[in-house]
Amino acid sequence: MDMENWQIQKAKNHFSDLVRKAQESGPQTITKHGKAEAVLISMQDYRNLMRKQDSLVEFFQKSPLKGVTLDLERRKDKGREIEL
Repeated sequence: MDMENWQIQKAKNHFSDLVRKAQESGPQTITKHGKAEAVLISMQDYRNLMRKQDSLVEFFQKSPLKGVTLDLERRKDKGREIEL
């Protein structure tokens, strides 16, 4: 990913190039007085960011491990002795 820094004046003067770079190369940083102030991303990147994420419950319901039985039984040992 080629995240390029664009000074705000350059970004304004070359807006079409800035948009093209965001589409082709990924997010582009816009700076003001050397400080990062904004990021321009493509519409596809934006949609990916805004896409509804599954809840934790939905994540586990879709898991390929759903229905797998695990043996979670513990041994009935005495534990350890603690000397006082």
